[in-house]
Amino acid sequence: MDKRSYNILFHLHTVSGIVISVVLFVIFFAGSFSFFRDDIVNWERNHTVNPTENIEMDYDAAFDSLESKYNLYSRDLSISKHYVERRIGINLSVPKDTILNTDQGRQFFYLDTENYETSDYVASYSLGEFLYRLHFLAQIPYPAGYYLSGFTALFFLFAIITGILIHWDKIVSNFYLFRPWSKLKTLWTDAHTALGTIGLPFQFVYAVTGAFFMIKALLIAPSVFALYNGDQGQLYDDLGYGEPTFLLENQTNTAAYSLNDLIEKTRTDWPDFDVNHVHVFNYGDANMHVSIEGEMNRNSKFTGLGKRIYKISSGEIVDEKSPLTKSSYLDGVKNALYRLHYGDYGGYALKTVSFVLGIISCFVIISGIMIWLVARDKKNIPEKRRRFNRSVALIYMAICLSMYPVTAASFIAVKVFSPASQEFIYQFYFITWLFLTILFILKRDMAFISKYTLLSGSIIGLLIPIANGVMTGNWIWISLVRGNLQLLVIDTFWILVSTTTLLIYFKIRNKEKSSEANI
Repeated sequence: MDKRSYNILFHLHTVSGIVISVVLFVIFFAGSFSFFRDDIVNWERNHTVNPTENIEMDYDAAFDSLESKYNLYSRDLSISKHYVERRIGINLSVPKDTILNTDQGRQFFYLDTENYETSDYVASYSLGEFLYRLHFLAQIPYPAGYYLSGFTALFFLFAIITGILIHWDKIVSNFYLFRPWSKLKTLWTDAHTALGTIGLPFQFVYAVTGAFFMIKALLIAPSVFALYNGDQGQLYDDLGYGEPTFLLENQTNTAAYSLNDLIEKTRTDWPDFDVNHVHVFNYGDANMHVSIEGEMNRNSKFTGLGKRIYKISSGEIVDEKSPLTKSSYLDGVKNALYRLHYGDYGGYALKTVSFVLGIISCFVIISGIMIWLVARDKKNIPEKRRRFNRSVALIYMAICLSMYPVTAASFIAVKVFSPASQEFIYQFYFITWLFLTILFILKRDMAFISKYTLLSGSIIGLLIPIANGVMTGNWIWISLVRGNLQLLVIDTFWILVSTTTLLIYFKIRNKEKSSEANI
């Protein structure tokens, strides 16, 4: 590569990286915790559930409970399980019977699969949901947050590509090059290059899939008008997101049926099939149909989407897509994108690896900020510009690194003030984050920020299992004996993370003392 092309790519890589660095850090940091979203939710609620995507409940009893609270006749009901937790989502359409359509509209709520209690989204909000949504900036009013995270992922992809191009000639040799005793810029550059190379496949996958999920509406908008004449519904039908339509006959269903039996029959015909979506059309009507959807357990098949529709009056199967046959190209692509992004197909081993790679990506971002600062903190640069550069880097570091102690403190807060409301989680997290950020900015010492975010986050993190034990009685050894998987995972997770960061803190402190002693 000639020098001019190298300089152009280098500056493009630097500018694109520094512009998105803070938002990208938030996305990766919160996203790393999001791999354990379901475990965090169950830990917060003191629940232990079977780690499966299959909806495990008594459907007949659940519908009896729903009928006692809602008038279900002529409605379409959608039951979906998106997460490994006790609560599942219920969507109720507007009643199709016009007599019942006067005061009842569309409704959404959650149903507890054990006691059949219902709750709305706000009442069901949790810290796990907060961190999950923070990783795509959903707290910013829609669609600004979605588009911001999507375009950040897109620019991150650009930064990855330009980074590969500028390091291509020496990417192998530089990977093995680490000079911790050299000058500061060399140290940060070596760490940035080595860790960036380690996390390259991971970062590339998340840049592509993140951009796809967040800005796909903009990406497919031209095709809606060019190929479908503005008919968005037809596009979604072709993509496999649409639902069939069944006319209401306005006659009460008299045929005996059991949803439990239909689910069991489907799972018997398709072994290892996990039912995660059930759609009931025209509930209680003579033309009532039930759609059972799901996918094969990923231990047996990575992509195996299936769907079967029963007509209740006759018990016949009116439509079917078997998960045992070869998946279509469209289903394969959609499912692969989701699985790659969520990293939920390899159990806790994959979640742990993904978390570590996510944190490594955070360090790559921090090292990129430091490289940018050190390269612009030279004597030939005017003092005013150098102060500005130092202030920018200081603000970036304060915002990014303070997320660690704030997140750890939030785990304790939701246990102490359980059940924590959505408003409480928002106020505690963002106000604490703002307070620490301002405090660190006023301190104006990046070494202090690095050390004491590690120290405070480690101490608070080690207190999390203690807070859980005090508030619930589920000490880590009790969770181990009782097999409370999700409680055990989160308590162990924080012990390991906090111990690691505490060791890093002592390593930094000892190195500083050694340096002072040699002066």
